[in-house]
This record gives sequence, C-alpha cells and structure tokens, in this order.
Amino acid sequence: MLLPSHGIPLTIPPFKSLERKAMELIQEATNFDHLLQIHSILLKTSLDHAHFVLAKFLRRCFSFPSPQSFSHGRSLFDQIDSPDIFLWNTLIRAYLQAQNPSEALRMFHDMRLRGAVVADSFTLSLTLQACARSNERRMGENIHSHVVQLGFISDLFVQTALVEMYAKVGDIGVARRVFDQMPVRDLFLCNVMLAAYVGCSDMQKARSLFDEMCIRDVCSWNTMIRGYAMGGNVSAAREIFDKICERDVFSWSLMISAYAQSRQSNEALKLFHEMQLVNVVPDEVTMVSVLSACGDTGALGVGLVIHKFIERNSIEIDLRLGTSLVDMYSKCGDIDNALIVFHKLRKRDVLAWSSMIIGLANHGLGKVALEFFHKMIEEGIKPNEITFIGVLSACNHVGLVNDGRAYFKSMIDAYAVIPRIEHFGCMVDLLGRAGHIEEARQLIRDMPFEPDAIVWRALLGACRIHKNVEIAEEAIANLLKMEPHVDGHYVLLSNIYAQANQWNGVAEMRKMIRRKNIQRVPGSSSIEIDNAIHEFLAGDKLHPRCNEIYKMLEEMMDRLKKAGYRPMTSLVLQDIDEQAKEFSLTEHSEKLAIAFGLLTTPAKSTIRITKNLRVCEDCHSAIKLASLIYERKLIVRDRNRFHHFSGGECSCRDYW
Repeated sequence: MLLPSHGIPLTIPPFKSLERKAMELIQEATNFDHLLQIHSILLKTSLDHAHFVLAKFLRRCFSFPSPQSFSHGRSLFDQIDSPDIFLWNTLIRAYLQAQNPSEALRMFHDMRLRGAVVADSFTLSLTLQACARSNERRMGENIHSHVVQLGFISDLFVQTALVEMYAKVGDIGVARRVFDQMPVRDLFLCNVMLAAYVGCSDMQKARSLFDEMCIRDVCSWNTMIRGYAMGGNVSAAREIFDKICERDVFSWSLMISAYAQSRQSNEALKLFHEMQLVNVVPDEVTMVSVLSACGDTGALGVGLVIHKFIERNSIEIDLRLGTSLVDMYSKCGDIDNALIVFHKLRKRDVLAWSSMIIGLANHGLGKVALEFFHKMIEEGIKPNEITFIGVLSACNHVGLVNDGRAYFKSMIDAYAVIPRIEHFGCMVDLLGRAGHIEEARQLIRDMPFEPDAIVWRALLGACRIHKNVEIAEEAIANLLKMEPHVDGHYVLLSNIYAQANQWNGVAEMRKMIRRKNIQRVPGSSSIEIDNAIHEFLAGDKLHPRCNEIYKMLEEMMDRLKKAGYRPMTSLVLQDIDEQAKEFSLTEHSEKLAIAFGLLTTPAKSTIRITKNLRVCEDCHSAIKLASLIYERKLIVRDRNRFHHFSGGECSCRDYW
C-alpha cells in the first residue's frame, strides 16, 4: 500500500527488517513532507526509540535547507529522554554545518551538564571546529584539557582539529607544538599545518614544512601556490605549479588567478589556453579570473568564448559571474553586450550596479550612467565608494560640473559615504578639465589628507588643456617629490611650456630628463586577432608581419594626408627636424595596431585597440579620419576612457 501522491510504502515487506527498511525510507526522502510521513511510521512501529534509526532520521532532517525541517529535528531531539553520544554528535554537527558554531558549542555544554554520556573523538573534533569558527580560544583551551583527560592526546582526528583551532584563533606557535607532539602524522594533518602557515602568511615556514613532507598530494601543492600568490610572489607560485605531476582544476584556477590579480593578464590568458589544450574544464573561479584578464587586455574574443561556454553548459550566471561578464564586456569596448548581461541578471547588488555605471561612464555615456544611478537608488540599493567613482567619472567625461559638485556633496549629506582620495581626484579632474583650475587647486588645499600623485597629475593635465603655466609648475613641483622618475610629468610640463611659447622652459625640461636619466615609458597598443593578443610598441619592427604592416601604414598615412590630416609635430619634444618628427608620429603604437587591424580583419568590421597611455592629439585626429576613410568603427581604450570613432567623429567630442 502507498501513501497518497508520495509513493512511500506504508507496509514493510516481511523479508526485510524494520530497521533496514526504515533506513532506506529515510535515505530516499526528498522533502520535508516525506520526512513527516516517515516520522509517523517510526512512531507506529516504535522505531522512534531506536537511537541508530533516530540518528539517521535527524541527520536527514538537518540536511534539508527548510527551516521547518531543522526545527522539527531539534524538537524531536529535545523529546529524547537519554540521547546517546551518536545523537549528540548529530545535533552538534548539524549546527556546525548550518554555520552556527556558537549553538554547536552550547549543545556540547548542555551534553556535559547532563553528565550521562562521555565525549568521543568525533565530539571533540566537532567542538574544536566550532571554537575555530567562532574564535573561541578559551573554550578551545578547555576542550584541549578534556582531550588530555579523556586520553585522546594521540588521536589523529582530534589532534588535527586542535592544530586547526589554534591556527585559526591566531596562535600558530601552539598549533605547531601540538603538531610536533604527534608521534604519527598523516598527510591530512601535514596539509592542515601547511594551510595554517599560509593563512598567517609565513611562507618561509610553509616552504620548510612542504620540503620536509615525504608525501604530498595535490592539496599540498595547491596550498603552496595559493600562499605564494596571496603574497604577490607569482614567480614562486609558478615554480610550484610547474612541478605538479597531476593538476586539478583548482591548481589551474589558482595560477590563472595569481596572474590576473598581479596584472600579468597575457600570462593568465596563455595559461588558460594551455588549460583548454589538456581538456581541463574551468570552474567559476577560473572563469572569473580569465574574464578579469580579458578586461585588462581587451581580449574580447576570449571573453566571448567563456560566455559561450557558460551558456553551452547551462551554468547559472550568478551575481559574481554576471558582474565579471559586465566588467569584461565594458572594458573590452562592447558596452552593448555589457548592458544585455546586466539586464538579464535576476538579482543586482551594489557591485553589479557600480560596475555597469563605471562601464557606461568610461564609454562616454555619462547621462545614461547617471540614469542608472538613479534607478539603483529607486530599487533600494545603497551606493558605496565604488559607485561614486563611477558617478563622478560620468560627470567628468561629459563635463557636467554642477552635477558633479552636487553628487560629491551628496556623498556625505545623503548617503553617509566618506569621500576618499579617489573621489577628490575625480573632482579635481572634473573641475580642471572644465577650466575651473583655481577651484580645483583650492579643493586640493582643502582635502582632509595629503594629495597623492594622481590628484596632482589631474591638475597638471588640466593645466595642459588650459595652458596655465603657473599652476602647472606648482603641480609638477609636488609630483617630482613623489615620483621623480616618471617621464610623463616632464613631458606634460614641456607641452605646457611649448604651448605658451616658453622655449626656455622646454629646454630646461629636456636637460632635466637627460640629467636624471629619465627613461620614457614606451607607448604600447594591443589588438586581439583570432583570440590572440598582438602588442605593438612605438616604432615596433618585431612583429612577424612587420613588412606588411608598414606597407599598410604607409598607405593609410598617404590616404589620411589626402583627406586633410596634418601631423602635429609640435607634440614631439625631441631635438630633431620636422621630417623626423613627422616620422616619429607616424610610428605611434596605436597607428601600427590599426594598420594591422586593417590588414587582418574583414572590411567594415569593428577594430578594437587598447592603449597603455593617454591617446595623443595627433593619433586622435588621425583615427577620426581613418574611421571615415575606411568606413570602420574604431574603438580605442586609453588610460582614461573609451573613444568610439565612427564617420570621422569621436564619442568624446574632443573632450578628454
């Protein structure tokens, strides 16, 4: 006979014991209603007094996410007259798995007060884990005393929990003493001690222990990779990675993440390609790291591959993965796909909104970004510091000075967000670009902390735009104290002197550059073709297709000149003749990347370029004309923002 609609047998076949059948029913239960029916069977058959069956039933109650199920299990436990140690362990473990270590410890305390049962090694291990998670050092020390009293001093299971507990409450020295006192140490205990050293960033002792271990598993190797990566020692992490005989997906994810976080994005993408070649399926951590690397380098093709993989394998795009996709598409110049992903997200937190607002701002869609900000507020999401960087950047990129002032003021007044130096930097840039240089300087003087190089660089950039020599000299004086060897400061001031026809100042800057042996950071531009990144430096002759590229560049420059392009040789500060200056401008990295793009991509397709520095006025002018002549959309991401060139115009409207 079956219970209605649930398919649970009411009668027990005679060839099976009651206990065995009850255990099978408990194991097969799929929801709380099933458990209630099974409970009624246990009551009718008196199996509610069989502790072994009860323990199984309670574990099943506690395994369901339903609060009703957990509550029912606890209520049942409270009705048991004399629970044995197995039942107590079941309850303590349930609270530990429910992320409620304090209640797990309270149950242990209640068990001891009753005094009817004695803790076993499983009980002690569970309670030590609860101490570690709730940072209860004193309770942990008390349990350590029980360990000694009850004779578990050599129990591997308990001692491993002790090592982990002491490490997590911050006493790595005691953890090591417990470890050293063990007459026999298994691999799991060694891995726990290894993870403890990594957790407190003591890689020297971690490496010493790692080298002493006779046996290592993939967990041992991965722990070392994670430790070196967390400390920023990517080369040491790679050394460990290369020595692993059998890598799991976590090994690959850790190493790719290490490269992505250290901004070695090309290395991250190369390693991801190797991972694909050996048929290791990426997990969410891998995908998030690769998407970050794609955004950093502008590798849209690889990002699209990851997105297609997610869709093909029906992987849920949760908040973390969705936000990573939004960020990747935005940084790779595909703001339309970023918006599509954003609108498909079922839930959006402040990070998702902020990522979308920053993306829109960087693409010059300032007013749209501000509309999104107001939608976010309407949905009850409180903005944070990152959100306001996007909001102020949106105002900055389209010159909304009054709006920027109002949003900056609202940070404290309306949202209780304390402005950080990044927000002051945005405001200095906004005011300075719009010509309010005195106000920008006063804002720097009124800052509640010392301005950094970014703030002074923003002021210096504004001085270049508005030809303000006096304030530029103040900015450069402060910059040279902080960053005396950064070439860009000298170049900016030289440009300002040149614009003001102060050639003595230009000469002095040149002398200073030579005297201090300042090495200029070379401009580099990258373009992705067939999922491979091609990087060009100014005057680059190293590309395998160098001859074809320069032939295309010559043709491109010839067509540009016929269309009215005139090289801005005043931007070249070297002491060379006009022809040499013109040639120098021709070989700028973004022009080489565009020539390669014209050579390798279909007619009328979009060309995307990523530049490490601010795009210069000469290249900006040339690319506008190129978009018209070749009927191409060219998207260039420089250090500050995106430029969408189309039909001879740029989305920045020459305001950058």
